[in-house]
Amino acid sequence: MDPVPGFVGFTAALRTAGLPCEPERVQAYLQAVEHVDVSVPDELYWAGRLTLCGEPDDLPKYDDAFQAWFTHRPVRKPRTESRAKPKSSVIAAMVPMPVSGDGSTDPDQLGVAASDTEVLRRRDISELTGPERAHLRELMDLLRPDPPMRAALRRRPHRTGALDPRRTMRNMRAAGGEPIRLAYRRKGKRPRRVVLLVDVSGSMSPYADALLRFAHAVARRMPAEVFTLGTRLTRVSRQLRQRDPEIALAAAARAVPDFAGGTRLGDTLRAFLDRWGQRGVARQAVVVLFSDGWERGDPGLLGEQMARLSRLAHAVLWVNPHAGRAGYRPVQSGIVVAQRHVRKLLAGHSMETLEELLVEVRRA
Repeated sequence: MDPVPGFVGFTAALRTAGLPCEPERVQAYLQAVEHVDVSVPDELYWAGRLTLCGEPDDLPKYDDAFQAWFTHRPVRKPRTESRAKPKSSVIAAMVPMPVSGDGSTDPDQLGVAASDTEVLRRRDISELTGPERAHLRELMDLLRPDPPMRAALRRRPHRTGALDPRRTMRNMRAAGGEPIRLAYRRKGKRPRRVVLLVDVSGSMSPYADALLRFAHAVARRMPAEVFTLGTRLTRVSRQLRQRDPEIALAAAARAVPDFAGGTRLGDTLRAFLDRWGQRGVARQAVVVLFSDGWERGDPGLLGEQMARLSRLAHAVLWVNPHAGRAGYRPVQSGIVVAQRHVRKLLAGHSMETLEELLVEVRRA
């Protein structure tokens, strides 16, 4: 019985699963199969993996299709191989290494320190003591956020994708007119802009310092714009891009004249959209609004401006520190009118919830 139709059928199954199995790859696969013992699943597995997979994203699809087509037992893989995991923006909590009297590391003390750090990550920021806030600042400095990505307009050379006529013709001219090597291209990716709108009114003052430090970590490592909201709108992006967090926070504090004042979310949001958002800052951006939703102005105006913002932005996230408390219900006037225009309502009361926010921003 000729086994070739079975192998060709396997490549068709891979194509259905989303792998771009071009005729050249199928031919290379059939040639590789001739040099292995097809009765050994491991050899057959690697013959297909080395010829039919073009990038790391193809590996999970190939593994699933191979086990469904040929075998029901997992295939042995080298110990040095590790499947690429999606990046997530989390804190690598660097705990000082406790030492005993003889200078060696004490495992028991190290475990206690790590446990204390884990507890601190879950604590409400407004309830922290002075030393705990200092430790929280150190953890904030360790944030390594990954920006959300979007498709770029320019196409770049790639192993798969659409045929690149110009590069293919150049390769043909170099080979004397023979189409020996086809060239492909696909759209690349570039970071998507992130806009942070931080409420610094009196009701948000217990969280304002931590949220501005969080905004500093974001503004330092991705294309981001940061504004503060209160009785007026203030842009602090330039101040927060400075390397030292203490210098950056001090410069931002000097630039914000209405710190710990009232809240007019509708008016300040309209000012943001009229001066910045409509002109391009918010267009197709991920906008994160940090506020507890207490509105002293007209809630109807806030609803209108949130509708404008949702039409401009790629995604709008609302972060309310009170949402992390047990029994919380979104009854504040600002939250009620804005909730229908928000993709997700998140808590931002602890270090752990801020890490979860970074994951949501990355997924957006």
